Amino acid sequence: MPMIRETLVVTRRADGAAHVAPMGVQSLTLPDGVEGMLLQPFRPSATLENLQRWPYATLNHVDDVRLFAGCLTGRRDWPTRTAERIACARLECALAHEELAVERVEDDPQRPRFVLRLLARTSHAPFPGYNRAKAAVIEAAVLVSRLHLLPPRKVARQLEYLRVALDKTAGEQELEAWSWLMEAVAHHWEKLSA
Repeated sequence: MPMIRETLVVTRRADGAAHVAPMGVQSLTLPDGVEGMLLQPFRPSATLENLQRWPYATLNHVDDVRLFAGCLTGRRDWPTRTAERIACARLECALAHEELAVERVEDDPQRPRFVLRLLARTSHAPFPGYNRAKAAVIEAAVLVSRLHLLPPRKVARQLEYLRVALDKTAGEQELEAWSWLMEAVAHHWEKLSA
């Protein structure tokens, strides 16, 4: 079973601005032995369109889970900086980032597979570790991204379980991120019952 890491992918929009999206990425080794990554954005998505137009991206590793929650709830305006080797942005708050170029694309009607070559990896700050609330927010963000696919009862059970970790270990950032996600869940359920 491949290991998938949750990270923030920054791609370049048609107007040159940064587009930030949370996404699971899988590490792999390219045929020539160089490290690579696999991205599988759903169709349709801005990340997919951006990669097709400009075949570069940065992966951004952060400890502020508000970015994961924010991207899913319409809060995408996070400060960026120019990447070092490619014409693409990286998140200013990233503890580390990786710069990637699309090596090949395997088309699929639902989730095309983008194989990317690692060009550079840079650390900016030490990683202080996650508390359980941060992990709970990331799991809740994954649920929110799939609300249209999952039965409401299953979502409610999983959120109730995740709330335990939040109640025990959350700081201000985690509480704010959780509140954004719960607003999105409530809004989705209201639309379903209308």
